[in-house]
Amino acid sequence: MSVVRLLALLLAAATVAAPARVVAQGACAAEKFTKNRVYAACSDLPTLGASVHWTYDPAASSLSVAFVAAPASAGGWVAWGINPSGSGMDGTQALVAAPGSGGGAYGVQTYAISGYALGSPGPIAYKTSDLAAEVGSDGRVQMFGKLELANGTSEVNQVWQVGSVSSGSISIHGMASANKNAKGKLNLLTGQSTAASGGGSLLRKKNTHGILNAVSWGILLPMGGIVARYLKTFKSADPAWFYLHVACQLIGYGVGVSGWATGIHLGNLSKGITYSLHRNIGITVFALGTLQIFALFLRPKKDHKFRPYWNAYHHSVGYTIIILGIVNIFKGMTILQVEQKWKTGYIIAISILGGVAVALEAITWSIVLKRRKTEDKNYNGNGNGQLPLSM
Repeated sequence: MSVVRLLALLLAAATVAAPARVVAQGACAAEKFTKNRVYAACSDLPTLGASVHWTYDPAASSLSVAFVAAPASAGGWVAWGINPSGSGMDGTQALVAAPGSGGGAYGVQTYAISGYALGSPGPIAYKTSDLAAEVGSDGRVQMFGKLELANGTSEVNQVWQVGSVSSGSISIHGMASANKNAKGKLNLLTGQSTAASGGGSLLRKKNTHGILNAVSWGILLPMGGIVARYLKTFKSADPAWFYLHVACQLIGYGVGVSGWATGIHLGNLSKGITYSLHRNIGITVFALGTLQIFALFLRPKKDHKFRPYWNAYHHSVGYTIIILGIVNIFKGMTILQVEQKWKTGYIIAISILGGVAVALEAITWSIVLKRRKTEDKNYNGNGNGQLPLSM
C-alpha cells in the first residue's frame, strides 16, 4: 500500500470518527439514559432548560438524537425538530413527545409544520426510526429518535419547544421570550450550538403594535375626552377646547389605525395562533372609533332638536372606546409578556390622567355650582321672575 493511499484512509477514518471526539460540556454531560443509549456529543440549549444529545454518522448522513426538557406543566409535551428552509417554526420537521390518551405513557409523533400551527401528525421530510420517549428520574421528558438527513449535512437549524396538554390535546406553547427564542443552529460535526439571531423582526413588529395602540387608544383618546369634558366649562377656553379635543381624537385615531393594521399583519404572520378576546376587543374599538369619526360630519347644530340625542350617543360611545381600549392594552401586555417596568410605566401614565380628571371634576363642579347660584340670584332679583335679557 502506497504512503499516499494510507494517509488518505487515515484522513477518512479521522473524519468519520470526528464526532466521537466532541467533548460534552455543561450539565448535559451528566445526563444518563436507559437501554444503554450513549451519544457522542451534547449541548445545553440556551432556553427552556433543554438539552440535545446526538451521534452523527456523516458517511450515512444518519443522526441519532435525544432531546431532554421539562414540559410546561405536568403531563405536557416537548418537541425538537430541524428546519431545512428557515430558522423559525414554519417549515420545521418536528418530533413531538406527548402522553397517550388518558395520561398514558409518552409516545412520539412526527409533524411537518406549515405556517405557525402544529397541524396534524404525519410524515416529515426525513426518514425516522427508533422513536421513543420516557420521563426521566428528574421529571423531565427524554425523547429519542433517528433521522436520515440529506447527504453532506453538517449544520442544521434546530427548533425546540415545550407546552401543555389539555383534555388530551396539545395546547399552544407559551409566548415568553424563552419560547420565542427556542431556535438556533447546531453544528453536528463540531458540536457548536448557537442561538438564532432571527425573530427580532417579529418581536419588533409586536412591540410596535403595542406601542402604537397604547399611545393612541390608551393615552391620546383619554386626553381628548378629558379636554372635552372639562375645558369647555371655562368660557375663556371656547372654542379652543373643541379644536384641541378634535386634534387629540384625530391624531389618536390615526395612530390607532396604524396599530390596528400592524395587528392584522401580525395575525397573518401567526396563522393558527389566535387571541380571540384581544382580537375581538380590538375590532370593536376600531369600529366604534371609525363610527365616531364619521359622526363628526353628522353633528347637528347646537339648537337642533336632535342635538341632545347626538350628544348622548357621542359621549357614551366615546367613554366605551376609552374603557375598552385601556382594557385591551393590558390584555396585549399580558400576551406579549412585557417586562413589569412597561406595565408600571403605563399604569403611572393612566394614573396621572385619572388624577387630572378627578381634580378637574372637582374644579368644574365648583364652577358650575357657583354659576348656578349666580343665575338664581339674577333670576330672583330682577323683580319680574324672568332671567335678565343680558343672559
